[in-house]
Amino acid sequence: MDKNAKIYIAGHRGMVGSAIYRKLEKEGFHNFITRTSDTLDLRNQQQVADFFAVEKPDYVFLAAAKVGGIVANNTYRAEFLYDNLQIQNNVIHNSYLNGVKKLMFLGSSCIYPKLAPQPLKEEYLLTGLLEPTNEPYAIAKIAGIKMCDAYRAQYGCNFISVMPTNLYGYNDNYHPQNSHVLPALIRRFHEAKEGNLPAVTIWGTGSPRREFLFADDLAEACYYLMQNYDEEGLVNIGTGEDISIKDLALLVKKIVGYEGEINFDATKPDGTPRKLMDVTKLHSKGWKHKIELEDGIKLAYQDFLNKFVNN
Repeated sequence: MDKNAKIYIAGHRGMVGSAIYRKLEKEGFHNFITRTSDTLDLRNQQQVADFFAVEKPDYVFLAAAKVGGIVANNTYRAEFLYDNLQIQNNVIHNSYLNGVKKLMFLGSSCIYPKLAPQPLKEEYLLTGLLEPTNEPYAIAKIAGIKMCDAYRAQYGCNFISVMPTNLYGYNDNYHPQNSHVLPALIRRFHEAKEGNLPAVTIWGTGSPRREFLFADDLAEACYYLMQNYDEEGLVNIGTGEDISIKDLALLVKKIVGYEGEINFDATKPDGTPRKLMDVTKLHSKGWKHKIELEDGIKLAYQDFLNKFVNN
């Protein structure tokens, strides 16, 4: 990518998009196109068509999506399917129509079958049933991967897909109902500490295992792959290491400094038993993560304090 190239980051205010923006800025890129959702509704076909026709970006990072944790995914099933399909259909199609040189589509590890062998290899896509609680979101993301491959096959577009594992970091979502597990734990343990609560109750048994990647590491990987990967299919982006929800809770509790008990509500769903990415393909391309989980959670907690507590 030329340093003067026109770059559109869809979702630049979110955790992923803002991390990509910071990385590109650090590398000397400056010709960014950004729009907030109140000025450009990516679900609106005409608005997106008009935007691309006027701006004609050279490169697109498609990091905009309707996202959330297990509760949000299961509650807003229609919205998660419709909104995400609309966003990616409009952006990918108009990137083709307006001659975008390269597009990166960001998906999610939930695309893989619920009971797929571990760790999750890229070729396990569409080999089994999905986790029911986030099936609409997963189906939308699978459609995005296949759309990039189809536009590559039919039109010769250099559109690539990457599948990040569970992400956390700066500008994360700490909404009490709609956040992912790690930011939810940070918020709950912090509030329990502030309120001197005797215990924190966590959904499920604590036994499921999850992998976590700091969003700035994801941005590094995205920048690297944008320059070094030009193939169909998808690339997993993760650490190749996972942790049980119980151990994660204990780690967050320690970092936040909460002194009370942890209870697990086994009547609530666990979700997928394990989601560990096989990152052999990524490592073979020459990239590996740098920020380890404990260090990353400390950075994320400080960001939470700065944005939601101390301001």
